[in-house]
Amino acid sequence: SSQRHGYCTLGEAFNRLDFSSAILDSRRFNYVVRLLELIAKSQLTSLSGIAQKNYMNILEKVVQKVLEDQQNIRLIRELLQTLYTSLCTLVQRVGKSVLVGNINMWVHRMESILHWQQQLNNIQITRPPFKGTTFTDLPLCLQLNIMQRLSDGRDLVSLGQVAPDLQVLSEDRLLWKKLCQYHFTDRQIRKWLILSDKGQLDWKKMYFKLIRCYPRKEQYGDTLQLCRHCHILSWKGTDHPCTANNPETCSTSLSPQDFINLFRF
Repeated sequence: SSQRHGYCTLGEAFNRLDFSSAILDSRRFNYVVRLLELIAKSQLTSLSGIAQKNYMNILEKVVQKVLEDQQNIRLIRELLQTLYTSLCTLVQRVGKSVLVGNINMWVHRMESILHWQQQLNNIQITRPPFKGTTFTDLPLCLQLNIMQRLSDGRDLVSLGQVAPDLQVLSEDRLLWKKLCQYHFTDRQIRKWLILSDKGQLDWKKMYFKLIRCYPRKEQYGDTLQLCRHCHILSWKGTDHPCTANNPETCSTSLSPQDFINLFRF
């Protein structure tokens, strides 16, 4: 086990790494949410009873943070739906011991998920008090520059629904072209070329077609790191007692999927 960073199972690593604190850091929030989603999709049955309880506790803290901050609402809705769908399938097979714990406990957890979903659906976004220059007051070139920083096409569509002028900007072909090129390879793009009525490439339609066929590129402000020398897991920027001559050269960034793959035998 020393070759697998000191943890024998995914559940053990999930319990010992401080994800409860990580979700309070905006740089780590999306990373933890993605990890929760991957576990919900395929790894719930590999968690011990304690790890499953810890998972639900962290998920509850994530929901409460979103309810307070009114940010990342869609992201957490999708996470909860993924988890609920997985549990619906697994609970039907409880007799085959695929989940730790009795059925009543899991039914209660599913009811909690439904309650959280309802809370998210009932959120009324409060508009902050006016403090001067707004987004639409900025020059068009700056507005476009900011839009180019959005990595999810659905956010671009939502922004375009705020005002007529923004709707026009959100249809800019270059924005959608850059989104496609950011998330997908040239080979993937060439496979799904779509022409508009004017005979031009319809990058917006291509983007939404591509995300149904391929995974999007993931980018995180902070990630877990694996030290190749001492096999310790830690967050980027967090020191650990490494005995290597150049510890900084021994660390490898792990995506959420990489983290889970460490525990596949």
